[in-house]
Amino acid sequence: MTPVTQPPPPGQPPYGNYPPNQYGAPPYGFAPPDHPQAMLVLILGIVGLVVCGLAAPFAWTMGNRVIAEIDASNGQLGGRSTANAGRICGIIGTCILGVSLLVVLGAIVVVLIGAATA
Repeated sequence: MTPVTQPPPPGQPPYGNYPPNQYGAPPYGFAPPDHPQAMLVLILGIVGLVVCGLAAPFAWTMGNRVIAEIDASNGQLGGRSTANAGRICGIIGTCILGVSLLVVLGAIVVVLIGAATA
């Protein structure tokens, strides 16, 4: 009795015959090291969003710099998604910080106007 083999699904290479790497990406199992400050940007972004809004602008600016360095490294540094997540948290935290400062400033102006007219 001979074993029955099924043909591969249409449009896919046969099992075991993988095409060569066409785009110059590193082979499977290899990941470049993360940028040393990618995790710091993520931590600053989360802290700026959740605990202390003053850290958010630092996460935004550091995230922009770290992402630019990762892009300039031509694949030698990883951690772009980590730094990008921290940068986005920094952007959101900075917007919340700005709106809250406007609300506080508006409340102070209303109190001062109310005290002046009373």
